[in-house]
Amino acid sequence: MDSSYFSTEGLGFEKSKPIHQKPFDKFFDIFKELITHTSGDFEEAIDWLQKLDQEYKLTDADYTIDDFIDELLKKNFIAPAEGNSGLIQAFQITPKTEKILRQHALQQIFGNLEKSRQGNHRTKFKGIRSEDSGEFRPYQFGDSVERILLTESLKNAHVRNGNQSFDLQQEDIVISEDFFLTQMSTVLMIDISHSMILYGEDRITPAKKVAMALAELIKTRYPKDHLEILVFGNDAWPIELKDMPYLKVGPYHTNTVAGLQLAMELLQKRKNTNKQIFMITDGKPSCLKLSQGHYYKNSVGLDDHILQKCYQKAIEAKRLKIRITTFMIASDPYLRKFIQQLTLLNKGKAFYTGLDQLGKMIFEDYDANRKTSLGT
Repeated sequence: MDSSYFSTEGLGFEKSKPIHQKPFDKFFDIFKELITHTSGDFEEAIDWLQKLDQEYKLTDADYTIDDFIDELLKKNFIAPAEGNSGLIQAFQITPKTEKILRQHALQQIFGNLEKSRQGNHRTKFKGIRSEDSGEFRPYQFGDSVERILLTESLKNAHVRNGNQSFDLQQEDIVISEDFFLTQMSTVLMIDISHSMILYGEDRITPAKKVAMALAELIKTRYPKDHLEILVFGNDAWPIELKDMPYLKVGPYHTNTVAGLQLAMELLQKRKNTNKQIFMITDGKPSCLKLSQGHYYKNSVGLDDHILQKCYQKAIEAKRLKIRITTFMIASDPYLRKFIQQLTLLNKGKAFYTGLDQLGKMIFEDYDANRKTSLGT
């Protein structure tokens, strides 16, 4: 990792503040941050841990970094690297650690969210296969008897009968009203162009954490929803859940058109109505893929030819009832103007945000969008 954009901020310790944890737990908290920053590179993460140990005096004679590595191996957080033939044993993180990193990101970004019923989401529409709304209506032929509210029905019969002999009529019976449960399909687009690590700022790690946190949130809180993740640079391609800790930038320009096109293709395969694209980017569109594998690139200003292709994709997404929400990690006026126009054409939304609020804003918008669909 290039030390010019690495910071120890947020690693879970301060130089003057002792940590009252078991040695392994103390190291593991730091390790989770380091392995995320190094995109899953175990050797680099341990190298950074050793440098931090030299500065902060984390180890002692009773527990060394070698002890920590041995415990990682015993607990199945790491395993011998595939194809390792060197004299020194190499390791890689395991699927168990990949999941823990998603949970760690979830706690960091969404840890203060109020708990709610797992996987549920209400809309303004009412119907079957639903969640109890706390409301009720008269019984109709064909309604399920399981939905009859006995107390309310008996009260209605008592009011109707007064002091006369008690009997229960169909007009007394009420059932619980329900809200129809919707599902949301989301594609999260992450810019991995080289600008995500330029200017002394690591932007890819927070973006990666948001992706991991959102994926874990959907799997645990909204299990009926569907999330796909793609990255875009010169081209765009989908990544799997297990790939996210290893995500890193490349020597790429920004092909926003390719990202939007792939996102729409992925969403068109989903049967549910509510579909959306979340795009995290810090740079202007600067690349298009032409025929025969050639690229048209222009990093100077905003290229009108590239812009028009982006606008066409925004209009196409609107026609398909796919909302685009852009989280712009930049504040340049000319870039804001581009995003404003793209958002207007799509009737989507745009947020101009710093990295510190990115996770919260994405969740709040995700949760709100699950209650609506484009055009309602």
